[in-house]
Amino acid sequence: MKAKTFRVFSTLAAVLTGVIIVLALSFAGNKSRGPLENFFTGAGNAVQQVENNVIIKQRQHKRADDLTWFSPFIANPALIKKPSSILLGAYDNQISESLKSVIELEDSLHTRFPLIHIYTAWGTKAEEQFPQQQVDAIIALGSVPVITWEPWLSDFDAEKYPALRKANERDKGGLADVAKGLYDPYIKEWATAAKESGTPIFLRVGHEMNDPYRYPWGPQNNSAKDFIAAWRHIHKVFVQAGATNVIWVWSPHPAYGFFDAFYPGSEYVDYVGIGTLNYGTVASWSKWWSFQEIFGNHYKEMTGFKKPIMITEFGCLDVGGSRSKWFGDALASIPANYPMVKSVVFFHFSEDKTTTQQPIDWYIKNDTATTKTIIQQLKQWPDSVRLGPIK
Repeated sequence: MKAKTFRVFSTLAAVLTGVIIVLALSFAGNKSRGPLENFFTGAGNAVQQVENNVIIKQRQHKRADDLTWFSPFIANPALIKKPSSILLGAYDNQISESLKSVIELEDSLHTRFPLIHIYTAWGTKAEEQFPQQQVDAIIALGSVPVITWEPWLSDFDAEKYPALRKANERDKGGLADVAKGLYDPYIKEWATAAKESGTPIFLRVGHEMNDPYRYPWGPQNNSAKDFIAAWRHIHKVFVQAGATNVIWVWSPHPAYGFFDAFYPGSEYVDYVGIGTLNYGTVASWSKWWSFQEIFGNHYKEMTGFKKPIMITEFGCLDVGGSRSKWFGDALASIPANYPMVKSVVFFHFSEDKTTTQQPIDWYIKNDTATTKTIIQQLKQWPDSVRLGPIK
């Protein structure tokens, strides 16, 4: 009862703090820079700390204790670049600085994730800066962040970046502008923050760059050469800033090919990332695809880059087939048939509006049949590839 009461009052305090911040910002306007802005940042950090205490420190068994085996990897990023085992991870769209939703997914699967995935767009908005609070929260949990960094170039403030073209013109040939250094102040800020985080960080830049339909950094607006030039330039800026703790994840769409044309080069890539999502029969353009069809058919080509492979988005809907069987077959096949896979990151999105008119639900934590199957399969993985507890 005491813990529950503490949680209620903590939540009320967080809400009250947020109201005060909004009202103060409305009053202060552009004057909310400098010391005042720092005050509000400190207040936000205080709210985060309250949440951190409630979610993490008040747990009966601290999560970080289950990840002590991962400490050598955090201390030495070289171990992560060439792991002998398979590192599990997850993204959850309800993630916050407390990471409560990720912990709930872990609990449902009886495991702990050494990797936690977040998404961040490029731009000058507050939410497009280096996600320091989330990174700090992930570190506090004993895990390592995986950041998908999406170059939405239209979100940059023209006053801060006067050399840029008009927002509606930036995507056409935008990656060439990145390679020329027009976005360097922003990239340098990220590089410096990544270095100062003191933890390995997986950075997945401009994913699915070979898809001509979905993202503005794709081939409908940029040549493969421009993508490579932009990637190498970003990499160079990070290296010059001393951000050698960054682990670079190059992640093409498996269905659109032309992988060699978009590959930045071995010295610029640490992992090959492949999204593996089964949409089932949710839309007219989709069908029930097996893990072999989505991932396995491209595996041999991806191993040609001689890099460890990360399944960056691992998920299945429950429309059109047995989701439990899909996950079971996939996880059973990975250690035996796909030895270059060194990381599997669950895609846990409760309200995905990115591909269909109606939101779709990738959540599995309350699907008893699916979670039971996943637990059983992870327990059957050989000790040579499985690290950490599967209880």
